[in-house]
Amino acid sequence: MFKTLDDIDCRGRRVLVRGDLNVPVRDGAVTDTTRLDRLAPTLLELAEKGAKVVVLSHFGRPKGEVVPELTLRPIADALSVSLGGRPVAFANDCIGEGAAAAVDALSDGEVLLLENLRFHSGEETNAPDFAAALARLGDAYVNDGFSVSHRAHASTAGIAEHLPAFAGRGMQAELEALSAALGTP
Repeated sequence: MFKTLDDIDCRGRRVLVRGDLNVPVRDGAVTDTTRLDRLAPTLLELAEKGAKVVVLSHFGRPKGEVVPELTLRPIADALSVSLGGRPVAFANDCIGEGAAAAVDALSDGEVLLLENLRFHSGEETNAPDFAAALARLGDAYVNDGFSVSHRAHASTAGIAEHLPAFAGRGMQAELEALSAALGTP
């Protein structure tokens, strides 16, 4: 069996949440919020339990380079709307001093979105040093990105080697549906 949000004591803890925020954007605006809306229940539950919620995602295929058109910055505003207006802070990188300072600035119940994971080549290669740098930003890891979980990337596989790992509500629903379909077809 797998651990879920029911198994995590997150008050005052930094919880890294891997979501799939690879959403369509036109002229700097998100045109379909479905993936954001599906991630919202997990983020809201963690925030309401007092976690410092740190959201991780990729966006597009920048191939390890910073591509301004592929920044997650506009997604932060759309995610805030999906969270019922709860503010979503944004960090200009997903590792390093700037990311650490943004995480440290969080109060219990606040949400932060880190910049595009794929701006670093270590994401797609599952580089141990990149996974470790991500893990240093959190106390626990929640995977709620079912659609990206088949990839052995730093933010889906590598990070789970460093932190206690849990399934978010969306991931939990997908795994339970698969289990029901395959376990007793």
